[in-house]
Amino acid sequence: MPAPLLLVDAPACLYRAFYALPDTITDGDGNPVNALLGSVNQVLWCVEKYSPRAVVLCFGAEAAEYRKEAYPAYHAERPDMPGPLEWQWSRAAGLYEALGWQVVTTGDLEADDLLGSFAEIETAAGGRTLILTGDRDMFQCANSTVTVLLQRARQEGPDEVGPAQVEEIYGITPEQVPDFIALRGDPSDGLPGAKGIGAKTAADLLRRKGDLEHVILGAIREKPSVRKALIEQADELRMFRDVATLRTADVARPPDGSLDRERGAEAALALGMGRPARRLAEG
Repeated sequence: MPAPLLLVDAPACLYRAFYALPDTITDGDGNPVNALLGSVNQVLWCVEKYSPRAVVLCFGAEAAEYRKEAYPAYHAERPDMPGPLEWQWSRAAGLYEALGWQVVTTGDLEADDLLGSFAEIETAAGGRTLILTGDRDMFQCANSTVTVLLQRARQEGPDEVGPAQVEEIYGITPEQVPDFIALRGDPSDGLPGAKGIGAKTAADLLRRKGDLEHVILGAIREKPSVRKALIEQADELRMFRDVATLRTADVARPPDGSLDRERGAEAALALGMGRPARRLAEG
């Protein structure tokens, strides 16, 4: 079996580490490096467990312009990046590249779109993909060759999520995830969903009808509150589904790469991260 490609949702990893680890973790000048430390440790954990053929960290726009044009409230309530995280963010790519990992950025799309696009390319080439993220929107990518590594609080490594796990968690298939988000909503993205329709009802509708369009077409047969929401919000729900659906970016299949322990250790040490530097050097 070929070694998998490891794709990393870099923004999600950095934010999660920033809020999970104390800001008393600093470099020699007193600058917090908790986000850098946590993100590197999480990716190293995956590298050691899965031995990927290459590691690609994806960055993108905070909110893709086409999504904001479709729905202005998309990501509108998200606070500005904290200053201490911004300082680390600007140094993240250099640290990751020193470790021998590839960094890819898009200004037009979001990191999620890059992740999905690279996974499609890898599958088409006969490969396997692991996607490290804390974002359940990426469940739409899960299939026989793509596994989502979902970061969870208070545990060392992520959960492996394939099609069967998506069905256990949401009660739907990965292909139905954008439809599910449209109906249930997604507070983290500012998508309200259908009025009065929660996760249980959304999953039930999709299991019975298959997709959002057929759910809307069959609205007349649902109970009054559900029928009203589906009929009155039909166009809005279609737009929510479009916003939740990943776009395809123009990417090439990443070449193989290996962990550069020497350069990685030097870069980590320069940022005051002694423990990962020793871990890399002792390899």
